[in-house]
Amino acid sequence: MKTIELKTPILEEVIRKLRVGDTIYYTGTLFTARDAAHKRILQHLQNGKKLPFSINGAPLYHCGPLVRQTSTGWTVIAAGPTTSMRMEAYEEDMIKNLGVRLIIGKGGMGEKTVRIMKEFGAVYGTFTGGAAVLASKYVKKVRDVQWLDLGVPEAIWVLEVEKFGPLIICIDSYGNNLYAKVQAEAENNKAKILENPSL
Repeated sequence: MKTIELKTPILEEVIRKLRVGDTIYYTGTLFTARDAAHKRILQHLQNGKKLPFSINGAPLYHCGPLVRQTSTGWTVIAAGPTTSMRMEAYEEDMIKNLGVRLIIGKGGMGEKTVRIMKEFGAVYGTFTGGAAVLASKYVKKVRDVQWLDLGVPEAIWVLEVEKFGPLIICIDSYGNNLYAKVQAEAENNKAKILENPSL
């Protein structure tokens, strides 16, 4: 296990060096997207419409930030992760079509996403849930916002971050899944306890 600092653009050759358990800190452009944004991106792709932004080489963060508008622009107040499984139905298309190499969220993702990460060279990094205010401290600037008609939490926020983390790699580009491993170990331990309650 190692600690690595990543910057925009994130290249596949760098991602392929990461393994489950590694810690990363990210500096550069970061895109937020939750359910509604994922759905609209997919609609654009299916209809052959051009997106008003390019995520290629930047992380996709499952986050609905709390922001405040001032006379000088937007300020991020809190930016904690959203449960990533909510985006499982969309993530394959995000990785295949948008050049996403790093997905950030909490709670892990399903087998469909694990398979496509392995094929295209992407990883999943976990940011600590409940640390939304801490996460906002790493946001240096709001560069842009798209699709604000979806509502503040569901819009696409384009953020400039510095040493955003720590992010723990929980799914790597070789199909290793820390969440699946822990669950399997827990199930195995439960079976042993049920067989021998004196353990």
